Amino acid sequence: MPLHLTVGHLLRQLQDLDPSLPIRLAINPDWPFAHYLGTEVVVRNGQAFIAEDGQEGYLPTAVSDALAWA
Repeated sequence: MPLHLTVGHLLRQLQDLDPSLPIRLAINPDWPFAHYLGTEVVVRNGQAFIAEDGQEGYLPTAVSDALAWA
């Protein structure tokens, strides 16, 4: 996996998932919370940005373990 995720890498990882599956962003291994993603994608200066849109709650332990954050 590259250090910098590209649109192509992200699309390949998501292509076989159920399109109705909600997406959350895992933030900070020292304070593991799940965050909502905004619905807009903004492209500027050759980069795509998706805003964080609020905190859902604690990241499930199984996700922390899968990310090797435990």
